[in-house]
Amino acid sequence: MERHIEIHSQRRYVTIFLLTATINMAFAVTHYSIPEEMEEGSIVSNLATDLGLDVKALNQRKMRLEIVANKKYLEVNKETGDLYIQERMDRENLCASKTTCFLKLDAIIENPKRMFNIELEIMDINDNAPQFRRDVIHLDISESTPAGERFSLTNAFDPDAGTNSIKTYFLNDNDHFSIEIQSGRDGSKFPDLILTKALDREEQSVYNLILTALDGGLPARSGTASIIVRVLDTNDNAPQFDKDSYTIKLTENSPIGSLVVKLNATDADEGSNSDIMYSYSLYTSEKTQDTFSLNPNNGEIRVKEMINYEDFRIYDMEILAADKGVNSLSGKCKVRILITDMNDNHPEISIKSFTSPVKEDIAVGAVIAVVSVSDKDSGENGQINVYISDKLPFKLRESSDHYFELVVSEPLDREKVPEYDITFTVTDRGTPPLSDNETMTLELLDVNDNVPQFPQSFYTIQVKENNAPGELLSSITAHDPDLHENQYLVYFIIEKEIVNTSMSMLFSINPENGNLYALKTFDYEIEKEFLFHIEARDSGVPPLSSNVTVHIIIMDQNDNTPLIVSPWRAHGSVVEEKIPRSTDKGTLIAKVIAIDTDSVHNSRITYQFLQNTDATLFSLDQYNGEIRTMRMFSYRDSRHQRLVVIAKDNGEPSLSATVTIKLSTVETALKTYADMTEIPEYDIFSDLNLYLVIGLGSVSFLLLITILVTIVLKCQKPKPSKAGPPCRNSVISERNSTIADSTLVSNDAYWYSLFLAETRKGKLVVRQPVPKGSRYIVSSIPRSTGLTETSDSAASTLQASTTTSSSSS
Repeated sequence: MERHIEIHSQRRYVTIFLLTATINMAFAVTHYSIPEEMEEGSIVSNLATDLGLDVKALNQRKMRLEIVANKKYLEVNKETGDLYIQERMDRENLCASKTTCFLKLDAIIENPKRMFNIELEIMDINDNAPQFRRDVIHLDISESTPAGERFSLTNAFDPDAGTNSIKTYFLNDNDHFSIEIQSGRDGSKFPDLILTKALDREEQSVYNLILTALDGGLPARSGTASIIVRVLDTNDNAPQFDKDSYTIKLTENSPIGSLVVKLNATDADEGSNSDIMYSYSLYTSEKTQDTFSLNPNNGEIRVKEMINYEDFRIYDMEILAADKGVNSLSGKCKVRILITDMNDNHPEISIKSFTSPVKEDIAVGAVIAVVSVSDKDSGENGQINVYISDKLPFKLRESSDHYFELVVSEPLDREKVPEYDITFTVTDRGTPPLSDNETMTLELLDVNDNVPQFPQSFYTIQVKENNAPGELLSSITAHDPDLHENQYLVYFIIEKEIVNTSMSMLFSINPENGNLYALKTFDYEIEKEFLFHIEARDSGVPPLSSNVTVHIIIMDQNDNTPLIVSPWRAHGSVVEEKIPRSTDKGTLIAKVIAIDTDSVHNSRITYQFLQNTDATLFSLDQYNGEIRTMRMFSYRDSRHQRLVVIAKDNGEPSLSATVTIKLSTVETALKTYADMTEIPEYDIFSDLNLYLVIGLGSVSFLLLITILVTIVLKCQKPKPSKAGPPCRNSVISERNSTIADSTLVSNDAYWYSLFLAETRKGKLVVRQPVPKGSRYIVSSIPRSTGLTETSDSAASTLQASTTTSSSSS
């Protein structure tokens, strides 16, 4: 059913011509007409019906079609008798050069054998667009070609035939060209390009045209080609300068070879018609041509000889520009060169007088130098300005025409700036300005205007006691920014007497370098500090000086052994004490008191038992030295007890002293140690008066010896130098720990309280002043023991020697 529909749908494209004259005709021709490019399977006609054959017998009779050109374009359906397209047919391939196209083939059947002639006409359809043999057509047309000139163009071709072939040509709209179509004998169309308007290459050198070929099919097909028309140049334009005339100003003395002006001429033509050569015309003088050179290729005018404004001020010339065309054309311009005066003379400066060196205290306003200036030019080129740097303490003052004085404008200080480089600069007012300069060096002489300066106003120097004589304590130096003798400093100590002792006997200073030395060994317990002044004086005229305060602090060292002052001992014997055997627990048996003349830290004393017969019987307070009973005596306890107490100071290394106390117990009732302080008043005062008389006599004797020694030292002391001015500041010296009388004095409140505790009703402790290192002699008034026995109640005198030892805590 589908096949039947397809056959009927294709029949509308087939035109069948049956050219059978009669049935009896032996060679009848069956004619068919179909369009090209029919689809494969399309039915042309029912061949069996057209030939009058029985469809059912086609297979038996072996019906077939001949092959055309080795291809079988048609085939017969032996079931239905339809003639259909087996292969697509292209009329342009089958009949390329023919206007009509026929395929002739035979249909052959057997039993009986018969042959039928079939003619198939292939009709053309518009399936090809026109094409040009070249897509781009190049034409060269001279700009001098007259209007109406004709130029043949390549035609297009279309393989279709008849009305489907090329019908006409079109050209895009333009002002200079049109198209004209020519027909050949075979009906083909040829286009010609017509120049309708004269060309001007300088206006437009290239034209781009589009040529379109259109066939006569429905719908119509077209093809295009580009036409590029290049306009050829002719020498129809003369060279032209940018300006008709040039006026140029040129300074004299311009360097040879310097560019004056570059002329530029242009030619609208191209190629050799636009190549330009520059030259002088006959109206240009030889002087001008000798002074300036002209480059024939680029039109540059340069200086050829040295130009002098005074010789020649104006140069006129005429320049020609000619092209290199066959018929050469040329243009011209005028050039005027005006020579301007040049500031070619430098100003000059001359130093008429100059004073150097000068003292730094020269007065403000003093004249240092006189200079003169000049310039050979005239007008503004000859007007001169002269100046120096604003940063200098000088200024210029005009004294007369072209003469200037250099004067001091500010005070000078050699210590800040020792010399000045003064540059005089002269500049004229020309364009460009010319200048010259002259430099001179001014040296300053030093004057003694600076006082020596110490880096510190107060020096504190710590010196350990027991120092070696001649030991360097410090270096105290000053600085003086002056020069030479004004800078050389001398150091000395300002004299000050302290307790009839001059500072120069205690200290010495090197006058050249300020090294301070100690002349003696200092003892902290005697001298703790010194306060004096050191003066530094320069060697200028007049000399200048300054002083500085020096504070010497003596640092304590642990060099004094503790001295046991209680209980009192005589001649190194053991201290013997008697106590009742019935003494209660906690009873004060004895109290050891030691003193140390070192400083507070080194003089703190602690007490320890070095030997104790019975450690359970007695206790010792390590801070106040009190020995007390820890329990009551028993019958097993020994009658005699031996206690060795060591007193150590707090120094490093620690120093110590020991005392031995021998205690004897008695069975009889004894008063306690505290009750022993009760003695008759008359005994105390009678003994006290005796010791006071001895003490006053000793003090009087020592005072007399001191006065005699002072008088001798005064007589031997050299007179102080008159060169040293008296010191404005008083010199202070103190001795805070000097023993000046026969009464024991201590500046330590702690030791003082111990002495007060020990100095009881019946005892007065006196220390005699002796030189350092000697033994102390301690006198003690014995207290009454209150014993009933005559031998025990008698006053006893004990003498003990101080044993010194060094122990580490």
